[in-house]
Amino acid sequence: MLTKKIVPLQSFLSVVSRRAGHLAGRHYDVIVVGGGHAGTEAAAAAARVGAETLLVTQKIHTIGVLSCNPSLGGVGKGQLVKEVDALDGLCGRAGDWAGIYFSILNRRKGPAVWGPRAQLDRQRYREFIQSELLCTPRLTVLEGAVEELMVTDANPQEPGRHRVTGIRLANDSDPILASSVVLTTGTFLSGSLFMGRTTSPGGRIGDAPSSAGISNTLRDRLGLRMGRLKTGTPPRILKDSVDFSLAKFQPPDSIPSPFSFLNTHVRCKPEEQQSCYLTYTTPGVERVVRETLHLNCHVQQDTKGPRYCPSIESRVLRFPGRSHQVWLEPEGVNSDLLYPQGLTMTMPPEMQLRLIREIPPFHRAEIHTPGYGVHYDYVCPTQLSPALQVKSAQGLFLAGQINGTTGYEEAAAQGVWAGANAARSALSMPPVTLSRTESYIGVLIDDLVTRGVTEPYRMFTSRAEFRTSLRPDNADLRLTLKGFEEVGCVSSFRYQETVRVRDSLQEALTALQSLTMSPPAWRKKLPDIRMSEAKGNMLNGMEVLQYQDVSFEMLESVFPECLSPYKEFSQRLKIEVFLTFFHLSKRDIERIQREENMSLPQDIDYFSLPVSLSVEVRQILDRVRPSTLGAATRLPGVTPAAIVHLLNYVWHKGQKEKRAHKRQLHQKEDREEELSARNAS
Repeated sequence: MLTKKIVPLQSFLSVVSRRAGHLAGRHYDVIVVGGGHAGTEAAAAAARVGAETLLVTQKIHTIGVLSCNPSLGGVGKGQLVKEVDALDGLCGRAGDWAGIYFSILNRRKGPAVWGPRAQLDRQRYREFIQSELLCTPRLTVLEGAVEELMVTDANPQEPGRHRVTGIRLANDSDPILASSVVLTTGTFLSGSLFMGRTTSPGGRIGDAPSSAGISNTLRDRLGLRMGRLKTGTPPRILKDSVDFSLAKFQPPDSIPSPFSFLNTHVRCKPEEQQSCYLTYTTPGVERVVRETLHLNCHVQQDTKGPRYCPSIESRVLRFPGRSHQVWLEPEGVNSDLLYPQGLTMTMPPEMQLRLIREIPPFHRAEIHTPGYGVHYDYVCPTQLSPALQVKSAQGLFLAGQINGTTGYEEAAAQGVWAGANAARSALSMPPVTLSRTESYIGVLIDDLVTRGVTEPYRMFTSRAEFRTSLRPDNADLRLTLKGFEEVGCVSSFRYQETVRVRDSLQEALTALQSLTMSPPAWRKKLPDIRMSEAKGNMLNGMEVLQYQDVSFEMLESVFPECLSPYKEFSQRLKIEVFLTFFHLSKRDIERIQREENMSLPQDIDYFSLPVSLSVEVRQILDRVRPSTLGAATRLPGVTPAAIVHLLNYVWHKGQKEKRAHKRQLHQKEDREEELSARNAS
């Protein structure tokens, strides 16, 4: 049941520290720099693992702020939220508490690509996160600006050229020491704001950037390769100035689906959900964009921006003559503002007003806060280990946009993993990693540390090779047990609940398999279901549940004595039996994991291989020529099926060569014996 008493902000401020004087010289296990999505998850995860943790942020009241769109989840992103929750993270439960509009994207497609998503109330989300941090044991929050990292010589017994031992705050001569430091600076790392021709320092409007000393330490003292990325946010529009009759209403799901596995429902009642609308740009929008390009220095810069969440200027320039979607989304239950998703822009404010009024629902719209762009520093993530630790700097971990990603969900996923590993390092425990075959977080981290980024990285389901097994519904079974038994970041309560769910699901599947009848008997039990007359074999409950028109509730009503205990898992059971082919995929996953280091012959002619590979896959393999099977799995465009076919070919070819070699040895031995016999005679 979803219940929570939110602690007022004044109470939160009363128990955290606004002054660093009494902390000077104190040694923490972990210090986390930054109070955004990555920082809050990192701090909470480190404390859950058992580390004495300090979270340092420039402004305490902005902890948990949704800087851009007040939403959570989506296709690929929703999977990350579910996985963060499975590891006992914060954002899933915060989304259930603050959500005001819930929907499952891609519902018409298979469950592997469903995207849980919610619009959020900004104030409720921030209050929930701050309240959670307040209640987290071993966690202290400090308001302050970090001036620099403390760097010393490396421990010669460990890899790395340097060691980070703490931080120094601005206007404070004494350092605060720690065994591990996690940087989650977001867009604040040497951030610059752009609006028209105006540029000012900052990482978010109204907030200063982080100290240039951090960037200097990373670049000059630690010798890290760094780059520059950009992003932006749209203007906020006064809701009362919008004509919603000229936009298309987009209803939410009738029954909201919680993000958290601990919740059976969300705070917002179904009938209390807010409204979202859809509209489109007009030729007038493109005209305004082109007429104001000379006034827009953000667009003229070469710095890479997010391809999958581009500004309206970028969309118009890349796809001229097209009409582009604009979503009208609420900012909160009591907010008088509207968020126009799809209208990120950085032109002068007066031109922004002119542009939005070219869109029919906004013909009389008024802007409350203009849109703007942000440029910021990031660290090339190939310099990180899979634990998100900087390879050359002992004790330094990075998470979030500092690693070249974009989005709350990607930041939160990195935060929980960096925080857990930072705590384990501080407590002299070995690092833990997540494979891309077991989680989207593993896919995210592996992509970052092995491929790097050339533009802000966003998660999609297409990035996961085995997405049929990495579904939103089974993130708890994939990660919670590991999070408790191996990582140490999951509570005993959540672990026990997941064990109960796992055992109940297995019992339910066994109960379904025990319900075995002939097709005529099943048709008698379920007369409204079309079942083939040709089926002559016996069918069990799992096979019947695979029928599209059959629900678990139907079977439970017919066989209440054995199925009613599992009614709470009806949707999960439907997905499990519907994806029975997943068990084949699971065997393939296990084989690929075992054979990840299998060498691929460098003389393979991929174009003539007698296996089922598309022309595109053959071209990619021929161009890159990966040295191992694991390297092949990480190539964009190489499908999971192609990896399996390649594995089978190389394995069988190797077995054939072994047999041929063995025959040659036997033939050689036979000839030697024959020769010896002749000489003896």
